[in-house]
Amino acid sequence: MVSGKNSKAARNARAAVVTQRSTPWGLIAAVLAVVVFAGAVFGYAFIQNQANADRLSALAPFTPTAENPDPSTQIEGVQVVEYTGGQHVDPVTQVAYTQSPPFGGAHDAVWAACNGVVYDQPVRTENLVHSLEHGAVWITYNPDLVSGAALDTLRAKVDGQQYMVMSPYPGMDSPFSLQSWGHQLKLTDVADGRIDQFVAALRVNRNTHPEPGASCEEVGPGGFVRADPPPFVPAPAPGTPGTQPESTAGADTVTPDAGS
Repeated sequence: MVSGKNSKAARNARAAVVTQRSTPWGLIAAVLAVVVFAGAVFGYAFIQNQANADRLSALAPFTPTAENPDPSTQIEGVQVVEYTGGQHVDPVTQVAYTQSPPFGGAHDAVWAACNGVVYDQPVRTENLVHSLEHGAVWITYNPDLVSGAALDTLRAKVDGQQYMVMSPYPGMDSPFSLQSWGHQLKLTDVADGRIDQFVAALRVNRNTHPEPGASCEEVGPGGFVRADPPPFVPAPAPGTPGTQPESTAGADTVTPDAGS
């Protein structure tokens, strides 16, 4: 016969086993994993938001205001030239630009698509200068000097961004350059903070380009086709017969583009 004492001990042992087996360690581990993951996600989001806030704060002095209509004058290395807009050439006429890449002056009557477009091949300069007249920032790079991660960094600043355009520009005397109408900044380091300062100061800055509110959308067949743009041709020397001067004496008015 089993004694009461032994029976009680057996019951306690069985209870202990049941208790051990019923502890949901798997569920606890899963909950902890979810909590840790959520903490990491929210932590990352907080850090990113803080970084964006810090970036915007740093760029605030380069945001155009009534008191500071052209903040690019605060950026070291920016070249500024006065150009008159509205001087158009036909699709086969070359402009004898004095700057390389050019950033103002006579240009094709049709603008290049410039709403966050990254062209992998060099594009006709005269169309892209027209894009500058509409308020775009054009990033150019020397394909012999910029590639890989550096090129990806520049691409990320343009791809999908309104009034931003980028293309290779063969023969440049610097690795890359930023152009807006009447403004240029040549740089060597894609991590240079002046890139964002230039964009903040001049992209669609209505104080610095001739046609505020003009379109950067693709014109399409009969004008400019983004998927098949006219190819780049090096600018001829000033005074070359059959070319258009960069600026025409006495041209002091701007004729807005039809449909812009």
